[in-house]
Amino acid sequence: MTRSAVLRDPALLGLLAREAISLAGSQMTWVALPWFVLTTTGSATKMAVVVAVEAAALGVVGFAAGNLTSQLGPRRTMLLCDAARAPLMAAIPALHFLDLLSFPLLLGIVFAVGAFGTPSFASKAALVPMIVGEDEGAVSEANALLQIATRVSLVLGPPLAGVLIGLIGATSVLLVDAATFAVGFLLIGVFVRVGAAVAETDESRGLAAGVRFLFRDRLLRPWSLAIIIGDVAWLAFFVSVPFLVLTRFGDEPQLVGWILGGFGVGAVVGNLVIFRIVRGIDRLLVGSIGEIFMVAPVWLFLADVPAGVLVAAMVATGLANGVVNAPIWTIFTVRTPPALRAKAWAAIVATTSLLGPLVLLWTGPALESIGLTETLIAIFVAQSAAALLFTAAGLRERLRCAVSYEPVA
Repeated sequence: MTRSAVLRDPALLGLLAREAISLAGSQMTWVALPWFVLTTTGSATKMAVVVAVEAAALGVVGFAAGNLTSQLGPRRTMLLCDAARAPLMAAIPALHFLDLLSFPLLLGIVFAVGAFGTPSFASKAALVPMIVGEDEGAVSEANALLQIATRVSLVLGPPLAGVLIGLIGATSVLLVDAATFAVGFLLIGVFVRVGAAVAETDESRGLAAGVRFLFRDRLLRPWSLAIIIGDVAWLAFFVSVPFLVLTRFGDEPQLVGWILGGFGVGAVVGNLVIFRIVRGIDRLLVGSIGEIFMVAPVWLFLADVPAGVLVAAMVATGLANGVVNAPIWTIFTVRTPPALRAKAWAAIVATTSLLGPLVLLWTGPALESIGLTETLIAIFVAQSAAALLFTAAGLRERLRCAVSYEPVA
């Protein structure tokens, strides 16, 4: 597909619209749900438990999610996930209104909502080549557009949630999220007509098929490990930002928003840049060395510098992230057999989701016991090690098989 054909494809546009709308709703819920629990129970502990349960659900059911996606196909799996999450999310404010929402029931609903997250993500990743074909250039452009939809939602969702909570209340915001899942269901149902199940092979059978494939592949094995380590370390860093701001700059919560928002803004710009140039670049080279440029700016957070420098560092980090993600996703996709794509992505998401809460349980006590600087050093060392592993594996593969990744004219 040409670039103009990618931009005009109704199935891809439907997927992009679904991603932007549904993810914006989910981001609003990440703000509204903790606020709802905190204001209705008065317990910060219960609030933390609810957030942890939803996050853990992504990992607990993750490996089974890949199997489900392979059996149903990505389109039917996405429809199932959106159809299930819409009434589940709406049930929280409805049961609260009827005074029937006990805390155990809330945890059960939240776990169910989170459980549909991994198959939805795996389906989205597997659906792209089914829409635009297997050409690396077209897949790269489609992935860049998908990243733009994702990043814009991440930037706009939380602030919009804050405004809506003030205007209509947290319970009504949860209803808005339920509505976004319903809209997502309609968009996929109407516009996306591809995505049937791929026939199983001997290699793709079983819950652990995705893990086995990633472990055997000489490039994706170290890349998967680096992605998991890096994503978990980034999660710990983002959680540390409010503590850093309070410690160094005092009661300036808006600065937290500027720092985290800077990453999102930079990522959107990077996505736009890579969309324009991705067909004409060495995607393996850019994806490999870009990881170093993504990690390098965060080391500035160890220095005693003005807040504006930290915001600029996050913009630079986000810019690099936006540039490298589409090539990396594309290489992952085209290198993985169609019958294994959903299972491979589900394995990575599930492992990250299982490790994430454990690292978060370490981050808070570490900030308080060993100190901000020491905790950040540990996080940055993990991020840098993951980036170096990623870069070394990519460059080694490029030297071994450079012809396979010649730039496309």
